[in-house]
Amino acid sequence: MERQAWLAERRAALAAAYDAEAATYDDERHSWDMQREWVAQMLGLIQPGGTVLDAPCGTGKYFPMLAASGHRVAGADQSAGMLARARARGIAFSLQRTSLQDLSHDGQFDAVLTIEAMQHIPPEDWPGVLANLRRAVQPGGLVYLTVQKLDQHHVQRAFESLRARGLPAVRGELAEADTPGYHYFPGRDQAVDWFGQQGLAIIEEGFRRGNGWGHHHFLLRTGPASPAS
Repeated sequence: MERQAWLAERRAALAAAYDAEAATYDDERHSWDMQREWVAQMLGLIQPGGTVLDAPCGTGKYFPMLAASGHRVAGADQSAGMLARARARGIAFSLQRTSLQDLSHDGQFDAVLTIEAMQHIPPEDWPGVLANLRRAVQPGGLVYLTVQKLDQHHVQRAFESLRARGLPAVRGELAEADTPGYHYFPGRDQAVDWFGQQGLAIIEEGFRRGNGWGHHHFLLRTGPASPAS
């Protein structure tokens, strides 16, 4: 199978899976206390009355927290089911059905949240997605972004499994045969290199392991992208 066709197939299946899970997605299957701590830290750096984009917003579970801090909230997600749940909260002034790859805002926000999402972005799309996030915020604006970590022996085993099935995978990708999921784990150093290429400077960074995964947490401030980006 040609790589772009395979990625398009996985992306469509992933969106369909989120549609199917939307009704029960807010069930507390996983703790999100760490993410809330980082969101609170980011909100403390925004002037009162700011505007925040949550992309992808899922069911909008961070919307109440953002609104309670006095900020206007917008959301974007490629799952219609998730957006329906987010819309039912009656908080966001704007909700857009779009992917991170197609996000097209231009300097409209003080900050962007991209939580538990970059693991679904293939490596060739990372620079473009980061450029979209940077473009969405005003100069000097903030991006809070999480990057999942998977132990290297799992990464290698997943790569060997995908290749054995004749799929056009690259190292770092995980896509189980019996599920619609797709994950890509670039590793911290590769992610940080891409941040730099897109003019995203790290102002705070943390890491925590839980629920079988590790999560890097990055609070980034926007600046000019490099000419090579």
